[in-house]
Amino acid sequence: MEQLVFELAPPEPALLSNFLPGRNRELVAALTGFASGAGSDPGFLIWGASGAGKTHLLRGAIALASERGVPTHFHQHPAAVAADMAGDRAMLVAVDRIDEADAAAAALIFTLYNALKERGGRLLAASRMPLAALPLREDLRTRLGWGLVYEALPLADDEKPAALAIYARQRGFDLSAEVIDYLLRHGRRDMGSLLGAVAALDRLSLAAKRPITVPLLREWLQATLQWETREKSPPAKR
Repeated sequence: MEQLVFELAPPEPALLSNFLPGRNRELVAALTGFASGAGSDPGFLIWGASGAGKTHLLRGAIALASERGVPTHFHQHPAAVAADMAGDRAMLVAVDRIDEADAAAAALIFTLYNALKERGGRLLAASRMPLAALPLREDLRTRLGWGLVYEALPLADDEKPAALAIYARQRGFDLSAEVIDYLLRHGRRDMGSLLGAVAALDRLSLAAKRPITVPLLREWLQATLQWETREKSPPAKR
């Protein structure tokens, strides 16, 4: 079991197609169009609380654009935006955690935005704060407001069982209410971890040729915990 946990550990890729929208259906539809090149908006800002799936949405949009041949860049933090980005040929650039940009990073993003707009490219950004509260220079905040602005809403606890059941059906199998309930009570409760668990259970079920039941889930959770504990433990001194 532990060997299978190790083999199944890699997380699922973040795609718009495997994002569970909940109350964000309009956001996902708009972002899909934006990443596909629809409309004329120069930018797209997603804001919301931690755990709402903002990073997943950014990575999913970049993946969709890349699949369609659009040159892209993804920056997991504003500090990663380089001074030479304005001369790059990327047509869709995503910047996560833009609310954490310092003065230097904000200046680079401002220059990047203008360069993208001039060549018909687009900027996609995520923030934990709404546009009006962003601690950025006013000219950059203004430009972010020229595009689409959406709030990402996290799934409520009572929405998660149905969302997990839908995700399982999308993968081609049914997840029983008992398994979902056990996972929600004993597993991590953020949606990224929950989706990763369902995906891993799917692969484990196929590899072990066993149905997805509470006993299989219990074994997987225990083996995963043991594996993670061992990975985090400092190496033994010799």
